[in-house]
Amino acid sequence: MKYCIVKSTASNKEEAVKISRFLVENKLIACANIIENITSIYNWDGKLNQDNEVLIIMKTKIELYDKVEEAIKKLHSYDTPEIIVTPVISGSKEYLDWINEQTEE
Repeated sequence: MKYCIVKSTASNKEEAVKISRFLVENKLIACANIIENITSIYNWDGKLNQDNEVLIIMKTKIELYDKVEEAIKKLHSYDTPEIIVTPVISGSKEYLDWINEQTEE
């Protein structure tokens, strides 16, 4: 079994909670950590922007990534939401087993 961390940002805590709850309730992720008050600086439409955002860190199985991405895009308010995947090289057996138990087969 292979695992990954999916990161995304949201415009506010309510949106981050909505996305996270949907993914957990539908067994697409085992857990989401929501970190408020991050500052994002980026170019968009030829303009330099600086916004406050909320970071979502989600743990799941790599095989569920496509479904996670699809759900985030459906629920997100941004036209192009950040969705970044990092593979998990290793972790405690107990925690990885827990991810496996909490996500769909």
